[in-house]
Amino acid sequence: MFVLIKIISEAVFQALQELWNNRLRTFLSVLGITIGIFCVIAVQMMVESVQRNVKQSFQRLGDDVVYVDRFPWSEDPSANWWKYIRRPFPKLNEFKAIQEKVPSAAAVTLRIIVRGQDLKYHSNSIENVPMAAGTHDFGSIFNLEFEEGRFFNQIESQVGSNVIILGNTLATQLFPSVSAAIGREVRMSGKKLRVVGVLKREGKSLLGDGFDEIAFLPYNYMRRYVDTNSENMMPLVAVKAAEGVSIEQLKDDITSVLRAERKLKPKEEDNFALNQMSLLTAVIDNVFAVINFAGFIIGIFAILVGGFGIANIMFVSVKERTGIIGIKKSLGAKNYFILIEFLVEAIFLCILGGFLGLVLVWLLSLLGNNFIESFKLAVSVKNIQTGIMLSVIVGILAGFIPALSAARMNPVEAIRQRF
Repeated sequence: MFVLIKIISEAVFQALQELWNNRLRTFLSVLGITIGIFCVIAVQMMVESVQRNVKQSFQRLGDDVVYVDRFPWSEDPSANWWKYIRRPFPKLNEFKAIQEKVPSAAAVTLRIIVRGQDLKYHSNSIENVPMAAGTHDFGSIFNLEFEEGRFFNQIESQVGSNVIILGNTLATQLFPSVSAAIGREVRMSGKKLRVVGVLKREGKSLLGDGFDEIAFLPYNYMRRYVDTNSENMMPLVAVKAAEGVSIEQLKDDITSVLRAERKLKPKEEDNFALNQMSLLTAVIDNVFAVINFAGFIIGIFAILVGGFGIANIMFVSVKERTGIIGIKKSLGAKNYFILIEFLVEAIFLCILGGFLGLVLVWLLSLLGNNFIESFKLAVSVKNIQTGIMLSVIVGILAGFIPALSAARMNPVEAIRQRF
């Protein structure tokens, strides 16, 4: 064991000597590994960062929530567009039926989107604000977090009170000089609405600004002014599973109720889709897996070029040290001693290139975060481990043949060639 440690330490020392004595040659050889590791890890970092951001944006959908819609999230809508477009949207009577007849549901909400509304407070106004009109369980199902105030309660939802919850950006634009928005009255199309809550700022993401630029009103309030059964409102029913109830059980219960409400015959196909977050995440994972694989393949070509460079420098190193190899073997050095010595040197050079590549990726993440607002780039521990592992593998592959040729040298012939 002590001998092995000594061989490895000497190999690292000789690698450092080669690095210093042949700086330009070593730099050019290591550069290929650096570029290869940079390409692979940079792509992985970007994909992971984007994927993490998208999943965080979807987290509010909840793992225990089922969404009643026309289109299934697991399919490409364009593939069966005419089939799904003819399906009816969820309606108020279906929402009430699920609420009353599905005991496995802890909360049920119906939501519509009303666009083109203007909000005003004194001289401040915001045009074309999207309004999400929903029932009182909307806030709990989507885990809304508040800067101040609250979501509207069940009574306000049932009677259709003139209350409103503002996204953080909307509140900032309407009340730039007011410390508290709660209790203030804003106007929507000339109608007064009392602010009861302001959401926490979510910031930009790849999917937009979240709820920062959306206002929320009770569904029954909006029913007085718009046709809530219109397809333009994009109605959606969300059902949260009760504690201890599986998603599959909840979907079975919802299916039974909806088929009865829509009077579907036993042999008729469902004309609705029951979606859940896992369907989205599965699609996202598949997409990013393809992107990651493509980036990995591109990076591998760069690493192969670097590997050939390392192999070349190791052959040169073996040639230059032929006499020393012969002397060592004539003094009793075993073949595997020589093999390990040159193999460790090749691995060390590749790890050095990999380390420089990781440093470049880290610098790229710092630079990128100064310009990208929608998500944050970060070099994960997994990225670092992958970079080091690839460097070691390339070092073994690139250094094995030169090391083997050195180990198999005849000591007499080696000494004669050198001297």
